[in-house]
Amino acid sequence: MKLLIEIWNNYIVNVLDILVVSLIFYYILVLIKGTRAVLVLRGLLILFIATMIAPVLHFQAVGWILDKFWVAGVIAIVIVFQPELRTVLANLGQTSFARISFKEQIIFIDEVMKAVEVLKKKKCGALIVLEQETGLRNYVESGISVNGDLSAEIIISIFQVTSPIHDGAVIIKGNKILAAGCILPLASELSTKRIMGTRHRAAIGITEVSDACAIVVSEQSGRISLGQGKDFDSNLDIDKLKRRLVSIYKRG
Repeated sequence: MKLLIEIWNNYIVNVLDILVVSLIFYYILVLIKGTRAVLVLRGLLILFIATMIAPVLHFQAVGWILDKFWVAGVIAIVIVFQPELRTVLANLGQTSFARISFKEQIIFIDEVMKAVEVLKKKKCGALIVLEQETGLRNYVESGISVNGDLSAEIIISIFQVTSPIHDGAVIIKGNKILAAGCILPLASELSTKRIMGTRHRAAIGITEVSDACAIVVSEQSGRISLGQGKDFDSNLDIDKLKRRLVSIYKRG
């Protein structure tokens, strides 16, 4: 027993401590990945390295300025990273139980289907992105924040030609519309040589950099397409699209 306690105190506790710290840093990096905070963090890292080097090179003036900077550095970091810190604290309160149930997923899929069906009949071009595990916050920030409950009526109104944000993408997470008018990365022309539309290229582009699902309604023909990962199916009907989405969320 004494040996086990000694092993725990001298080895296992230290290993667990390092793992927890590593997970914390990894979680923070995942949260800020693809956001403007990365540039700020890079700048702070450069200042930290300069602070360490200044005494070695006997740069007294530079060292004094950097030392004074770090006195107020904690407050500056809190102010600069306020949105990210708020997100971290909010996500800490979420658990796997907070995820919407499969029944709720089916309800929100039905809302998306209603919107797609109307958009198809009216031949209103649309690009709807369904966020999965990979966060799309950097693309959400490129659009107009909505952060409202999902409804077919809202999606339809966004993609009316009279809407100023109808050309961008709508990004949905669970049963919430996060943003509209979002700008997505375009796939290369080589990988989309048979698909000339910007919406289709954007749909393929977002599925190349994330695990999101992208639904496209063609403005010219009203055809429905669905992309995820390396798969991109064109000319789907409403029933097949719903089956595909149900299958995707059932696996998740």
